[in-house]
Amino acid sequence: MFQIDIMNEKNYPVDPISLQQAALTVLQGQSERLEGSLTVVIEDDEAVAALNSRYRGVDSATDVLSFPSEMPMMPIEMMDEDALPYLGDLIIAYPYALAQAQREGHDAMQSFSLLVVHGTLHLLGYDHDTLENRAEMWAAQETALMALGISTAIVPSLEGSIDDH
Repeated sequence: MFQIDIMNEKNYPVDPISLQQAALTVLQGQSERLEGSLTVVIEDDEAVAALNSRYRGVDSATDVLSFPSEMPMMPIEMMDEDALPYLGDLIIAYPYALAQAQREGHDAMQSFSLLVVHGTLHLLGYDHDTLENRAEMWAAQETALMALGISTAIVPSLEGSIDDH
């Protein structure tokens, strides 16, 4: 079982079910025998810029930040009955991500789903810091996008160099 919470206190126009489905698709595809929960937070550019500056030393907003939990994933049979391991948080800068989608001519909701897929993979330990890691992450990302019915053509224009995010 997976639990995906969506926090959107500023009531940005996003489809929470699509965001939950994006995360769930990754989680189910990557961890058959594991359970967990995560939170997707939809924020403004200023809040994301502050987090990006504090935790990454980058003084600007970005589309999505991933904050993995310190709790390791564990097999279902080792967990307490009532507890789901917390995987972490994804923070999406709504205005930044919307402008990015519009600039690239992509459907905004599909772009937000891509960001959730990408961020969830980071929560599971994927990275794109080397060419080998990037190839592995992009393959997992492509599998999830295809399962969601989102064209993988959306990826190259939204993904930058190997050291972004």
